[in-house]
Parts: sequence; C-alpha cells; structure tokens
Amino acid sequence: MIPAKIGDFHVASKDLPWKLLRDGYHFKLLRTCSVTGTWVALFRTVAGASVPPHKHIGAAEYFVLKGKIEIRGGVENGGVTACAGDYGYEPNGIVHEKTYFPEPCEYLFINHGPLQYLDADGNTVSVLDWMGVQAKWDDAPVIE
Repeated sequence: MIPAKIGDFHVASKDLPWKLLRDGYHFKLLRTCSVTGTWVALFRTVAGASVPPHKHIGAAEYFVLKGKIEIRGGVENGGVTACAGDYGYEPNGIVHEKTYFPEPCEYLFINHGPLQYLDADGNTVSVLDWMGVQAKWDDAPVIE
C-alpha cells in the first residue's frame, strides 16, 4: 500500500484583492473545503458595520487583527468585546443576535460549517455554507 501524498496549502493574502461582501464589509477568501465544509476568510469592516442575527451550524474561530468586535452586545451586555490580539471560539449551535463593529476592524475567521441567518422571529432567512461563500467570492467586485 502506498500512502497518499500530503500537501501543504499556502495563500499569500497580500496578493489577494479585497472584495465587497456587502456595504462596509470586505473580505479575502483564503480557503474553502468541500470535504469538511470549512471556510476561512479575512474580513475588513468600517466603523458601524454589523453582521445580522445568525446561528452557527458548525463551530467558528476568530482572531482580531485590528479594531474591535462586540459579540452578543459586547461585554457591557453580557457578551464579548474582542480587541486586536484576541482569539475566540464559537461552538456549534450558538446564536448571535448581532455582531457589531464600533470601529474599523480586520479579523481572521475560520468557520467549520454554515451560518444560518435569522429574521427577528428566529426564522431562517438564508444559509451561507462553503459553496455560498465561494460563489460570493467569485462574483464579488474588487474594491481596491
């Protein structure tokens, strides 16, 4: 039996353009995986940007490079305020009412499954999985 070849995967993010995800929210897609459903991206936001209510259908990890993220209302409201240099882990099934960026922010996001976006009543509005984020990357305009 011959073992399967194992290979590295490397992305020079400085060589990728920033693309528009939505108003005030830019991204660089670093990797998607059809086997595990994982996707990895760098995100850059303007002050005042937010992520609508969503549920994680798979764990997620983040590392804040610049700025600040207020998750579930920030520390003042029983949530988390993540600043530059902070790492966070979000388990499968966790719901975020709103994720808010009070100042410009850049962060690395590793998602191990889809995100289920919710309306005010908790109903599913849309689901973003590795195929969806890849399609968004493929179709998004370059902003630099």
